[in-house]
Amino acid sequence: MTKGVGHAGQRGAEVRSDCWISVETAATGGLTIELESRVEVLYGASIRQQIAEGLSRLGIDHGRVTVEDKGAYPLVILARLEAAVQRAQGRVKTPLLSAPAERAPDPPRRDRQRRSRLYLPGNEPKFALNAALHHPDGVILDLEDSVHAGEKDAARILVRNLLRSLDFGACERMVRINPSPAGLLDVEAVVPQGVHVLLLPKCESAEQVREIDAKADLVRREAGFEHSVLLMPIVETALGIERAFEIASSCPRVVALTIGLEDYTADIGAARTLEGRESLYARQVVVNAARAAGIQPIDSVFSDVGDAEGLVRSVLEAKSLGFEGKGCIHPRQIRSMHEGFSPRPDELDRARRIVMAFHEAERKGLGVVSLGTKMIDPPVVKRARRVVDLAILDGSLSPHWMESGEAADGS
Repeated sequence: MTKGVGHAGQRGAEVRSDCWISVETAATGGLTIELESRVEVLYGASIRQQIAEGLSRLGIDHGRVTVEDKGAYPLVILARLEAAVQRAQGRVKTPLLSAPAERAPDPPRRDRQRRSRLYLPGNEPKFALNAALHHPDGVILDLEDSVHAGEKDAARILVRNLLRSLDFGACERMVRINPSPAGLLDVEAVVPQGVHVLLLPKCESAEQVREIDAKADLVRREAGFEHSVLLMPIVETALGIERAFEIASSCPRVVALTIGLEDYTADIGAARTLEGRESLYARQVVVNAARAAGIQPIDSVFSDVGDAEGLVRSVLEAKSLGFEGKGCIHPRQIRSMHEGFSPRPDELDRARRIVMAFHEAERKGLGVVSLGTKMIDPPVVKRARRVVDLAILDGSLSPHWMESGEAADGS
């Protein structure tokens, strides 16, 4: 075997739930495993055994392995070991896949709420381990901007193992991949692990979307998966905005369109402000393109974690423009997004009465819908139906609410 040296993971006093592994392969001499772990007393023997078994599966019989463990889960240890060997010897043929989660992920669904999507850096396992406890509508394991260019390969392996091993509960399982060609490698890694939605950054053409869709479908079929992976393009440049409808309607698997305002404002040469005047046109274009294509419009992240009042205003403004959700970068933002994008009680009450009045008019064969003394136009009925649908999706209204026998009260 050719001698090689590679290492992966994080080290240092502030690191937690991760480890640093160095692998130096050799032609002879057997294996030496040196372990320093904060859980040595409880799990030291198990970690050494896991490392030895992993090396055997990777075909490494001789060399020295150094491990600095900061409480890493087995899935993280395997990911870091595989990345270190890959860097020492080249791409491995037999991935070190961790045990699958006890609860298999539900299949992807087009019609679901996406009020909040929590971004999780793909190379930081500590953020992902308990992400489902915060109950965002979706979790985004990020392989793009939050990962240093030199750590893309290690993050890809880690995200693959996180998807395979963690139970994210009711959260939609999302991955923001890199632009091609690295994005194609991301697709190969994550699609077989039950990802629901791929986020496509810096999207500027329908061809980019269709390239990823074709790759994802090929990987899905090779893995024996019945359900297709959904797509959410992110438009982040002036050209992307100008082609927003082309992108939104590029493929049947596109489920939503979102915007990245940090990159967009940089591209047009403007500073991003809290008021957002510099991006109003672009955001309206995204909403219009998404609605025209029959998909969900999703707003950008609110980047000031400490400004709770500003977040509330941003959510309400986004809702007023037609957006159905935002991205978030901290769990404390989730509640405000859910409260802001979900129908208010008075809003839901009026919507229910409008929908019931419409059904009553249909039952009687009337061509005019009225609520009390007011005539209700078709667009008003359409909006009311959407409010009711959103309430059903977030669980605040039963899907069988009309079967209770309630009637419009005529007010």
